[in-house]
Amino acid sequence: MRILALSLDLDDTLWPVAPALAHAEQCIDDWLREHHPAVASAWPIEAMRELRAEIAAERTDLSHDFKEQRKLTLARAFAACGITEAPVDEGWKIYFAARNRVELYPDSLAALERIVARVPVVSISNGNADLETIGLGHLFKERISASGVGIAKPDPGIFRAACERIGIPAENILHVGDDPELDVLGAQRAGLRAGWLNRDGHIWPYAQKPDLEFPDMAALADWIEAL
Repeated sequence: MRILALSLDLDDTLWPVAPALAHAEQCIDDWLREHHPAVASAWPIEAMRELRAEIAAERTDLSHDFKEQRKLTLARAFAACGITEAPVDEGWKIYFAARNRVELYPDSLAALERIVARVPVVSISNGNADLETIGLGHLFKERISASGVGIAKPDPGIFRAACERIGIPAENILHVGDDPELDVLGAQRAGLRAGWLNRDGHIWPYAQKPDLEFPDMAALADWIEAL
């Protein structure tokens, strides 16, 4: 296996995403309660989650764009309260800032610094994580987002976009992420090597196996350094 570059998932690979999303939802709720109490009363956090799920099911054309899904959710919540001029951009800024206040897994930063000393690293994410806001942008050669390329993992096209962006053949790139289907199988279908970051010791669920498996980012760094 000749690996010349690494592509990485972000959410639940470098940090747990659930706490950040919960915090972002709470910040939106706090903002609504302070400035738009009628909307907050009609759409508490759980109801807003359900509304977003409805919009995601309706607008499958936006499956790659979580930002637009959330903005539509806010617009529809306001519209249900008789407010057609909804401050969705303001709400999005509040959500985005809170969503990017993530807490890295303890091993992530040191491992990333070791890895980038050996090979270039590109991020491939379906989510709204912003590496510059988080403070990791300097460690990544390129950032590929589903909203930016118009397709989401596990579609092979998003992985091929990463290959084209960094100018390295798919077979010489190792993609590593936590999700068996989105990260591992998606990358393999695009011709990349794929490593499963299995922090919780889960059993692999598919017949087709990952090329590699790592318990954490430190183990990945060890493997890269041993190449």
